[in-house]
Amino acid sequence: MSMFLDTAKIKVKAGNGCAGMVAFRREKYVPNGGPWGGDGGRGGNVVFVVDEGLRTLMDFRYNRHFKADSGEKGMTKGMHGRGAEDLRVRVPQGTTVRDAETGKVLTDLIEHGQEFIVAHGGRGGRGNIRFATPKNPAPEISENGEPGQERELQLELKILADVGLVGFPSVGKSTLLSVITSAKPKIGAYHFTTIVPNLGMVRTQSGESFAVADLPGLIEGASQG
Repeated sequence: MSMFLDTAKIKVKAGNGCAGMVAFRREKYVPNGGPWGGDGGRGGNVVFVVDEGLRTLMDFRYNRHFKADSGEKGMTKGMHGRGAEDLRVRVPQGTTVRDAETGKVLTDLIEHGQEFIVAHGGRGGRGNIRFATPKNPAPEISENGEPGQERELQLELKILADVGLVGFPSVGKSTLLSVITSAKPKIGAYHFTTIVPNLGMVRTQSGESFAVADLPGLIEGASQG
């Protein structure tokens, strides 16, 4: 069976960095305490991780949006806000990742366990403790966090079809493919509607999946030249 291209378009959004804190020391014997606001936490990255156990991009047809958490706000006593955990997304071995807007290849994910950050989390803002100077020992300013990176991605994966639908033109191969998979092949009441193979994925009740190819219709007598 020939190689087919499985594709999926998704959106990813890294977490925002959170704002730093404006706070001051307030102690009984230190009436004019200095700044005490800590930095905000960074946003989580969106990370693709290669999993050799995956064979298709089918999961990305059901879940097309991936968003990492934002960081936590800076705290008093100069304590930093907690940084968000990275969002780790499993992808099949051999996945090519493109920027959907430019078409540029960002990475080819080949080896099991390989990781690639597809969207970087925003940096946390600085608290007012960072802005203290001899001329301004008690600043009342802090920074906002930076927004997380947001982008649309095109995923591509070359796979072998497990099942091929073979038959004469206009016998319902494309219709069958559209019913058992999420593929949307062109369907018409005339011969040779399908002139290139269409690929669809079938998910079983056990969670496994397999690829089905709708092949162009056979021409009677073609084998005789």
